[in-house]
Amino acid sequence: MAAFDGVQLLDVTGPAEVFTTANAFGARYDVRIVSPTGTEVRTSSGVRIGVDATPASLPTRLDTVVVPGRRDWQRAVTDLRLLTLVTELVGRARRITSVCAGAFVLAQTGTLNGRRAATHWRLATQLATAYPQVNVETDPVFVKDGNVITSAGVTAGIDLALCLVEDDHGADVARDVARELVVFMARPGGQSQFSARLTPREANHPVVRQVMDGVGADPAAPHSLESLARDVGVSARHLGRLFRRETGMTPGQYLESVRLEAAQALLEGGNDSVDAVAQESGLGSSETMRRVFQHTLGITPTAYRARFRTTADVTRTGAGR
Repeated sequence: MAAFDGVQLLDVTGPAEVFTTANAFGARYDVRIVSPTGTEVRTSSGVRIGVDATPASLPTRLDTVVVPGRRDWQRAVTDLRLLTLVTELVGRARRITSVCAGAFVLAQTGTLNGRRAATHWRLATQLATAYPQVNVETDPVFVKDGNVITSAGVTAGIDLALCLVEDDHGADVARDVARELVVFMARPGGQSQFSARLTPREANHPVVRQVMDGVGADPAAPHSLESLARDVGVSARHLGRLFRRETGMTPGQYLESVRLEAAQALLEGGNDSVDAVAQESGLGSSETMRRVFQHTLGITPTAYRARFRTTADVTRTGAGR
């Protein structure tokens, strides 16, 4: 794991905690933190992190390198000692990862050229603008492209590390680690970084806001483009135009995203059948829900439930106390 002055603390400690916790369940991770100077670093929160040394003290071949980020990524990508460190680590690693703004450092070294990549949603446009050779995906929690895996902001580094543990040691070990740390089960990489219900705050037109609020309040209602338009006193065509201009999506796409989010919450927190969840969320049938989950998240509803239950079960069993 690379570390440097100004790095976000949780970008480093979150993944490190996942890997070292996995060792209690049969893994054999040897986590080393290195810095450009081989000395401790001061993180963005002011907390100092001790480091093991420089790359010279590491084995010739590395399994995984984790590149964290800092909020002012412009300083990170102009730090020649950091770029030299990361370039050396990347050249020796089987698997290359980044957390949050760490994607900018990988991009600066050319590692992400021609690859799909993720970063914090607030930084996605900046990454795409600064590095046009990188195919930036604005929404996923993390993105895998070959042996390079990039994640979204801060706590997504924990999801990334849990995913790596699952790849290395299987789903059971990853679940054990998640329970021990009392965190949500590893989110599928394709899951959205932010809530669809927050989107209305980004829409300025009162008609669009009114429709979004109505859909969010009752996703399972029999909404249609015509009924939504009728409720706010405009034509269906005009509502479609307003929606696309304000949000970049159609009313139907927004409706499906809210229903998907409702279904996720029901699967995470309840025990209703998949058929019942499909009805309660407004997705209608289990087959429709399966298609939506598979297309959007790359995972079936049943698999989603198994991987992303809330920590309520952990609390009831007393684990993680």
